[in-house]
Amino acid sequence: MSNDTNPVVESYLEMMIAERGATRNTVEAYSSDLFTFAQYLGRKNKTLLNASADTIKIYLGSLADSGRSSSTQARNLSTLRQFYRFLQSDEQRLDNPCQNIDSPKTRRALPKVLSEEEVTQLISASQASTTPSGLRMACIIELLYSTGLRISELSGLKLNNLDGSQQILRVVGKGGKERMVPVGEPATAALRNYLDVRQNFVPNNEKTDWLFPSRGASGHLTRRRIAQILKELAVCANIEPSKVSPHVFRHAFASHLLANGADLRSVQLLLGHTDISTTEIYTHVLQSRLNSFVIEHHPLGNGLSRGR
Repeated sequence: MSNDTNPVVESYLEMMIAERGATRNTVEAYSSDLFTFAQYLGRKNKTLLNASADTIKIYLGSLADSGRSSSTQARNLSTLRQFYRFLQSDEQRLDNPCQNIDSPKTRRALPKVLSEEEVTQLISASQASTTPSGLRMACIIELLYSTGLRISELSGLKLNNLDGSQQILRVVGKGGKERMVPVGEPATAALRNYLDVRQNFVPNNEKTDWLFPSRGASGHLTRRRIAQILKELAVCANIEPSKVSPHVFRHAFASHLLANGADLRSVQLLLGHTDISTTEIYTHVLQSRLNSFVIEHHPLGNGLSRGR
């Protein structure tokens, strides 16, 4: 939480943590948006408590004028809308000035996805070394592709997140929501191989329950370090490093599941999406599969493929 936030923002962020179980990343994002808006208001001799709808519209316009994307504008409006809803319920404002402000239209970009062949290349490259670091790398990539975990979820895994067979992960996702994620056989094997050498990464043989311990200040591999490991692996696999990131593996997990017959609802549960509309970004994969299904099974399928 930023030291620069004012008491009104502080109380809102504290509510988010206590009542909604907001993660540190979420709190920091909201804090940043609200602090930036409060700075803007200060330059206009206004405050968060007396800002009007017109002021907020002008502020959002200034974001557009400075080159901020429509999605960034929409996120800021969403932050302000929820913040003022809180102030209204807390009787610090009689109204929500954002209530009748329309969100800017955003065009949802299709997620960047690795092909199945590229994932196979990366996995093969990760299996080239049987050193402790090599086994850890293989475990990380297999887990990412097998489970679709967010990078923060993978980084924060502890030994007690594994069941006895290492075939189920108990994952605590956004908002502190828990879900059970199955682990495929290749990932289970890679996990067991890694656990045999995990002690090599424990600082001074101390006792720690992080699944991926490290000598860093956090005590475990950070999101940044895991991303670096994936970039290094991409080089070994002769794949452009810019194409490879933890989130790209999450997209690949979802897209490849759908392409091979999984339904959207199941993928939603596995990804830990609260709202299925978030998962619908992958419907382009479903559409491609449905087109192929019609062409293959409909009596006029071949004619349809020729545009009849």
